[in-house]
Amino acid sequence: MEQNTGIEFSPAATSQLAILKGYFPALNAKQVSQIEALYGLYTDWNAKINVISRKDIDNLYLHHVLHSLGLTTMIKFKAGSTVMDVGTGGGFPGIPLAILFPETYFHLVDSIGKKIKVGQAVAEAIGLENVSFRHCRVEEEKQQFDFVVSRAVMPLADLVKLVRKNVRKEQQNALPNGLICLKGGELQHEVLPFRKQALTINLEEHFKEEFFKTKKVVYVPL
Repeated sequence: MEQNTGIEFSPAATSQLAILKGYFPALNAKQVSQIEALYGLYTDWNAKINVISRKDIDNLYLHHVLHSLGLTTMIKFKAGSTVMDVGTGGGFPGIPLAILFPETYFHLVDSIGKKIKVGQAVAEAIGLENVSFRHCRVEEEKQQFDFVVSRAVMPLADLVKLVRKNVRKEQQNALPNGLICLKGGELQHEVLPFRKQALTINLEEHFKEEFFKTKKVVYVPL
């Protein structure tokens, strides 16, 4: 498992990593090692292929890794579950979730090939064995999963139409199969068509940092 990029942690990254570990104290040594390796790997790759805003790389652990793990406020995936991450970019939220849930299988999809290349390289470098990647549009992906996850890819109604075909009928989790999205800002209009069945969690109720004040997790059963 090759992880040494020769890139030292910035003070901001060190501080944010400590915050993340505080929220997830049950991480084992392997998971901590994998999460620690992400900073050097994404910093190195980001210099070649811009998958995270260059100004935001020092906020990797807060704005990207911890934000991705915000999905756990909605669900803890049961071992053997399958999850598709739509519009994963360089691997968010899929890679942090795959680290946290090693017995759940994650399939990461993006329409931009160079971003998938980064995600694959990062996953390989940290020894993630429960992930697969595909360079395609979500319309092209026909496999079915227990859940579809995404991070602010497109309006909720549009995403629901595209991924309904990808959600399997057989249930194995406490939460019925469906779509779980990380969203920000005002969502009343987006959620309106699904208001009778959708669930929304405000991340500021779980994470006290300013970044999470407008961040939400939205679930729609499908």
